[in-house]
Amino acid sequence: MENSPAPAAITRRRALTAAGGALAATALAQATAPAFAASAAASDADAIVVGGGLAGLVATAELAAAGRRVLLLDQEPATNLGGQAFWSFGGLFFVDSDEQRLMGIKDSQELAWQDWLGTAGFDRGITDKTGQDHWAYKWAEAYVDFASGEKRSWLAGLGVQWFPIVGWAERGGGLADGHGNSVPRFHVTWGTGPAVVEPFEKKVRAAVADGKVTFKFRHRVDGLVTTNGAVTGVRGAVLEPSDAARGKPSSRTVVGEFELRAPVVIVTSGGIGANHDLVRQNWPARLGTPPKNMITGVPAHVDGRMLAITEKAGGRIVNPDRMWHYTEGLRNYDPIWPGHGIRILPGPSSMWFDATGKRFSAPDMPGYDTLHTLKSITASGYDYSWFVTTQKIIAKEFALSGSEQNPDLTEKNIWKLLSRIWQTPEPIEKFKKNGVDFIVATTLSELVRGMNKLTGDGLIDLADLQRQIEARDREMDNPYTKDLQVMGIRNALSYPGDSLSRTAAAHKILDSSAGPLIAVRLNVLTRKTLGGLQTDLSGRVLNAAGTPVPGLYAAGEVSGFGGGGVHGYRSLEGTFLGGCLFSGRAAGRAAAAATGT
Repeated sequence: MENSPAPAAITRRRALTAAGGALAATALAQATAPAFAASAAASDADAIVVGGGLAGLVATAELAAAGRRVLLLDQEPATNLGGQAFWSFGGLFFVDSDEQRLMGIKDSQELAWQDWLGTAGFDRGITDKTGQDHWAYKWAEAYVDFASGEKRSWLAGLGVQWFPIVGWAERGGGLADGHGNSVPRFHVTWGTGPAVVEPFEKKVRAAVADGKVTFKFRHRVDGLVTTNGAVTGVRGAVLEPSDAARGKPSSRTVVGEFELRAPVVIVTSGGIGANHDLVRQNWPARLGTPPKNMITGVPAHVDGRMLAITEKAGGRIVNPDRMWHYTEGLRNYDPIWPGHGIRILPGPSSMWFDATGKRFSAPDMPGYDTLHTLKSITASGYDYSWFVTTQKIIAKEFALSGSEQNPDLTEKNIWKLLSRIWQTPEPIEKFKKNGVDFIVATTLSELVRGMNKLTGDGLIDLADLQRQIEARDREMDNPYTKDLQVMGIRNALSYPGDSLSRTAAAHKILDSSAGPLIAVRLNVLTRKTLGGLQTDLSGRVLNAAGTPVPGLYAAGEVSGFGGGGVHGYRSLEGTFLGGCLFSGRAAGRAAAAATGT
């Protein structure tokens, strides 16, 4: 694939409140109804949506709202409706939101676009219509406008609400125009991932009751049907019924075959996060050698099958080497899917060391630059790293990603939420007690013995670890310092949201009153596919020549959350669910217009 750099000029666009409508208008204008090979009489529906995750639900809801008949297919049982989004923390990226203003945060579209460009690093043919980043860049512009304008009001109108304290994720590498969020933008949904899924699932179920939508669970698509160069349907295998609980692996026993036809097919099948073979196959050299051992942040059905299937039908995959994996993964003591891992969302205070006990330098600090830290971990020659921290830090700074790990937020339970003020959250304590990755000790020598016993490598030298911790602790004696992590702690404490809920009071790691001491082994956790099927702003899948494949659309992670890679090389966080919402809406509206009479 080509790799032709082009300069990324920043455009200033301020029509924020009209941004969502402008994109929709663009989509509808571009989505001129093709001369479909399948006649209406020969079709089983007006549209087929492949994948019942968030993007698929949004696209289906849009199609049904326009009066279209839709078949919604998924290889999993009905228990998995909502897909990976159901398991999420529910974080959403907004710009200049009510919640930000309440916290005294000054944000703008211009600042967000500056941050997006500095983070994405688009460099693959932005101005070339066949460039890998051409449509990704356009999607990024449209998405930042959406997040600055209509996104919040649209979701609020559907009943979605957010926790008022805005989180500060991916704080970046240290320069204003470089990677990272200049200000907090991570809005946690009240009700977490299930509350993001809920309004769209309700819309789709209402459309089922009205006869506009038909669910086809346990229908695994194995191929796209094409007629005279146009996609006119899907074919595949009917899998045996399954009563597997949400997230649990389901049977792959085939009990039949199917072929269904429609003038439009929208692929919303997700990424490759559970397929470690595909992750390693696409792993970029810039991130070092793929880890031998990784844990999995998504259910087993997130297998990436539809990427190759859609490519075979003429769709173009771009930026397959761009991916987003976390460095703070814990092995789940009570797994739901194979290799189930949970990510720590850390505050800024834990000390971070590689497997040999060498402290990472900036920007490899908790919450700053995920992929740079991943590269540093692989460069160490090992596939894990360590937090060395205190009970005082984990009580306030540790959060676990996932709806099931945040019962207070997911259940919308105010009293459970308030209990975080006076006690360590129960899920954290359960991991500390039951998780294999936690070592708890009253002395540093005891902690080091536990660390070396856990890994069996004997790599941690007590004297060297103590030297580094004591050096850092001396930097706490003054309100100023040369230690960049300590600077970051004091910076965080100046933001009311962090000082209230996400940053412990500055203290020395070896202060016994802050103990006990805790070491946490951190594993690489697979998660997101940043590249994917290249799409225009209508969600139409493009071929290698840059022209739409008739009848074929894509949305969500399978399309790189829009355009084959709206995030570029890196994410600002809170943008994955939003990307599914935005691309699913655009594809659904455009497909509805294309099938109108």
